[in-house]
Amino acid sequence: MSMTFFKRAILLIALFTAVNTSAQKEGEFGFFQPDERLLIESRWRYTYTLHTESNTIIHKSKNNYDYYLYFRYDYSYQEFLNDRLNRGNWSLDGNTLFYSFKNVDKFEIVQLNKSVLILEFTQRNSKGTYQYHFVKVDSKSSPFPKPDNELPEVIVEADNPNKPATRPKKRKRGWLLSLFKRNKLREIYVPEETLTYINIELNGGGYYGGIDPVVKDFIMIKSDGRLIKEFQSVNHGLLVTKKYIPRLELEMFADYIVKQGFYDMERVYDCTASACMKRKRHKPRPVPLRLSVAYGDRKKVITLAIWGEDNLKTKYVDYPPALDHIIDAIQKMAHRPDDPVVKK
Repeated sequence: MSMTFFKRAILLIALFTAVNTSAQKEGEFGFFQPDERLLIESRWRYTYTLHTESNTIIHKSKNNYDYYLYFRYDYSYQEFLNDRLNRGNWSLDGNTLFYSFKNVDKFEIVQLNKSVLILEFTQRNSKGTYQYHFVKVDSKSSPFPKPDNELPEVIVEADNPNKPATRPKKRKRGWLLSLFKRNKLREIYVPEETLTYINIELNGGGYYGGIDPVVKDFIMIKSDGRLIKEFQSVNHGLLVTKKYIPRLELEMFADYIVKQGFYDMERVYDCTASACMKRKRHKPRPVPLRLSVAYGDRKKVITLAIWGEDNLKTKYVDYPPALDHIIDAIQKMAHRPDDPVVKK
């Protein structure tokens, strides 16, 4: 048995030790950790207010009280209260949401998913704790003015990194390329909860127009290597591509993203010149691009108001070239010609 075999075995054991340690750190504090991706470009309608100590609904939305919230990708928000539109800035720190409403400047998020948002606050005079309950609405059902360019609406299915693993039907889920036996590569099954959580989402980008305008361009790579690409155009409808990325390749790519300085970049790259602002309103209309990467306990969402160059070879937004390298790599993974395309 060669020394090379032992080196590979030691390397694999070290990998398992590292991912086990990472898995134990996630969620060990026990409080709810909201996913920022579920807030970005989301619109919510207020439904009622609950007094938590007495479990009593003290206020409901009625015909004479309409309240909507819109959290934009540039970390500004719009609120619509009884035909009056207001604006401000929002931010998220852990489960604390900073935004101002009725003399309250921060709220605790106690629930956030693809359909429900619950914001909690305690009055300073200690009269009790209250919860604002919201339901998610689409852009057509909300009163907010449509921006010059906006991201396609995508329902983000956020994976739970602490979800217990179940052995899947397909062999590729939860499997790692392992030791060499008789100079041939083989696989071993590794429970998903022992793997470092990885989730990558790429949404939007490009320009809306031409003969067959693109309605949706969305790529998601899940922690187990599942890649889902949804591409929808006006004339050809929705095309869904599904494939698997080997887990080791996915880990190497996540490391590459870190080394490119992704987590040190700005969260929004927007126009800084009048020519860029004008380009947002011209046809073909530029569609913002949003890139979200979660790796272990690190998570970041970066939005580009205009990605790349237009047909005049003009780049309107100044952002790090490394973002182009990351985006190109994700698109190459999604366009590998080895999986069938499903038309819906």
